Amino acid sequence: MKSLFGDKNGNIAFSRADTSVLSVWWWTVDRWLLAATILLMGIGALLVMSASPPVADRIGVDSFHFVRRQFFFLTLAALCAGGISMLSIKWVRRVASVMFLGIIGLLIITPFVGPEIKGAVRWINFGGITIQPSEFLKPAFAVVAAWMFSEGRLNPNFPGYIVSCMLLATCIILLMIQPDFGQTVVVTAIWSSQIFLAGLPIVLVFGLGMSVVGLAASAYLILPHVQSRVDRFLDPATGDNYQIQRSMEAFMNGGIMGQGPGEGTVKNYLPDAHSDFIFAVAGEEFGLLFCMLVIGVFTFIIMRGLSRMMGERNMFVVLAVTGLLVQFGLQAMINMASTLQLVPPKGMTLPFVSYGGSSTVAIAISMGFILALTRKRSSN
Repeated sequence: MKSLFGDKNGNIAFSRADTSVLSVWWWTVDRWLLAATILLMGIGALLVMSASPPVADRIGVDSFHFVRRQFFFLTLAALCAGGISMLSIKWVRRVASVMFLGIIGLLIITPFVGPEIKGAVRWINFGGITIQPSEFLKPAFAVVAAWMFSEGRLNPNFPGYIVSCMLLATCIILLMIQPDFGQTVVVTAIWSSQIFLAGLPIVLVFGLGMSVVGLAASAYLILPHVQSRVDRFLDPATGDNYQIQRSMEAFMNGGIMGQGPGEGTVKNYLPDAHSDFIFAVAGEEFGLLFCMLVIGVFTFIIMRGLSRMMGERNMFVVLAVTGLLVQFGLQAMINMASTLQLVPPKGMTLPFVSYGGSSTVAIAISMGFILALTRKRSSN
């Protein structure tokens, strides 16, 4: 059977009668979510091309070093998201479970073999390729935890809540050893949103909230870099706020319409202009309206994903998609809020927009899971 046919204008289109994997995927995937994801990748490519050459020049590499690498990462990310989006619900669980076990293993060995960068050991090298395992932990954990919760609800004899608590505790311990408080907050937020939806007594909700407050207070008291960032946020005079100050100046310089593509100056001074502070480059060169567009795309993806869960009867799908969207939205919010000095600064990338291999591919895996789980199905 031919899988494609030409329309009256000579364009190639998929037939609804075609039963090939690609055709079935095309007619069942949420094409609005898919289009928004592609748009976000395009915005990221545009901003990296604008922000990264001055950074590359400062460290003595080719001007388009980061551009070429990011285009490679985006291509790999698109392939990952597309491939994963074709999976069935059963295979989503299987892939996430294998991925979770593998990442836990990498997190265990990272403190022993990884290089120390800025007081943290979060990266590991494989034959010249550097990855950050904690980035890949988040999508895998969201799916596996959702599986445990749903199994616990469907089978009273299965200790789903206990298992999920053990998984969360394991993740928190391994992340705090690095230490990585930001990723710990995201993983905890994923789990909290899922257990809330799965059904949690109000007493336990209060206890969970107090535990989060206790965790934050402990991080402030125990981890010097967390204390320094919070203190500088509350009182800028207590430390170096160079990047935040330059970031705020960039937004003021950009105004509503921006200085124009390539005309910004903040990228010439900010060390992380291509990664953690790329939103500041967007504000200076493209202005407030463009920044609102970026925020709008993030908001659309989150709301579209949640709307697809309305009427969904499969608890695993509801919990997994919710956890993945919480991860996606919280990471974006933390990055943009840090750039705007609304929260203490945290080295967290803007999904699909900031430069970074591990982050870009990991977010693509998350989006692939979301696209797979939100596909139209005759039965769940």
